[in-house]
This record gives sequence, structure tokens and C-alpha cells, in this order.
Amino acid sequence: MTTHADAMPALDAEDRQRIATALARGDDTLHETALGGVRVCGVQQRPRLLLSHGAGAGHDSPFLSRLRHALAAGGVQVIAVEFAYMARTRREGRRRPPPRVEGLVAELSAWRRAIDADGQAPAWLGGKSMGGRVASLLAAREPLPGLVLCGYPFHPPGKPERLRLDHWPELECPLLLLQGTRDAFGTRAEVEGYALPAQLECHFLDGGDHDWQPPRRLGVSQAELIDTAAALISRRLAQVDERQG
Repeated sequence: MTTHADAMPALDAEDRQRIATALARGDDTLHETALGGVRVCGVQQRPRLLLSHGAGAGHDSPFLSRLRHALAAGGVQVIAVEFAYMARTRREGRRRPPPRVEGLVAELSAWRRAIDADGQAPAWLGGKSMGGRVASLLAAREPLPGLVLCGYPFHPPGKPERLRLDHWPELECPLLLLQGTRDAFGTRAEVEGYALPAQLECHFLDGGDHDWQPPRRLGVSQAELIDTAAALISRRLAQVDERQG
């Protein structure tokens, strides 16, 4: 029987060199590989975060661009990886829906192995919305150092009964959640009512929706909420780096 892992394209020597170049430069340039595109923002250092995108927007979105640059300014090297369907969307200029989540989990697992093969400290995994869900599903199956979830899609909008938490009891790694208080995929009131893992560190972004966009009346911008979240992530990952020496 063919598995999702078996169907993953193999990285050749040129792909591995492209990844090594991206990690060494850290200049946010897009590098194409058989798995998809990769951008690395920040110098080669610890800590580092392997970041995946959401369902509808890739790493060229203003949200993810600001987030990774803010993280890099805070001392985190961000390795922004692309799922194959988004790479095709980018190349063809035509929006495509994501495939089944099982395939995305296999893709992210392949990315993790490719990045961690350089011998540096293993990267935490993180993601925006769907990317965070995929990372959490991977963490329920493979040992990971930690997860950063940016706007976790706890349920589809308007369907709070369809919770995406069945695998969360299997999560053993540290968890950091950044969630807008008005997120239609899981508001603060909803999230605070869930039975969540004891190791979860949760920060709510006041007024933020799923993209951390607050209403004008609050007098705070989306960019400011992204910067706030980036500072919280940087602080948490710096704590890990200090313990690792």
C-alpha cells in the first residue's frame, strides 16, 4: 500500500544545497525545492521556528511577512515552508484548495526532516491557522520540541460543535497559542471553556479576529497585534534556547 510519505518527492543534492543556502543567508529570498518553496528570515542561529502557512494565503501574504520579520528582529530564525498545493497556486496564479490534511501532515514531516538534517538544534514547529493544525497533528505522531499556534482553527466558523481537538490529548510537547479574542474559529470565551493540555501557554490578542485584525474603535492595528505576538513567541523560544545552552 502506498502511503503519503511514500508519495513525497525526494530532495536531491541541489534541493539540499538550496535549503542550506537559504539557512545560511537568512535574507527571506524564495528558494524552490521539490517539496515547495522555502524562505528563511533571520541569521542561522538558535532558536528557530519552522513555520507553515494557512489554507488560503501563502508566505507572501502581508500577515506572514510581517510576522516572520518581527520574529527575526526578536532573535528567532524563521524557516517558512510551503505546501505543494500553495507552490502550484503561486506559480500558476490560480487559487487552489488544500488537499486532505493527511497529505499535508506527511509534507510537513518531510520538511521537518529536511530542515533538522543540518545538525542544528531541532526547530519548533508553528503555523498560521491550518498550518498550526497540521503541525499539531504531526506533533501527536512524532516527537517535536514544541509548537507555536497562530490562530488555531478550533472549529469551522459557525460550527462550534465540530471541534478539531481529538488529537490534542496526544500532545506532549510545549504549546504556545496566540489567539484573537474575536476569532470566528475559536473565540476567547470558547477557548477558555475547552479542556486543554496542562502545558499550554495561551495569549489572547485583544480585539483580534482570525487574522488578528481588531476593530478601529480599539485604537490598535493588526500590525501592532502581530508585533505583540512575535514578541511573545520570541520570549518563549529564547527561554528554550537558554536551557539548551
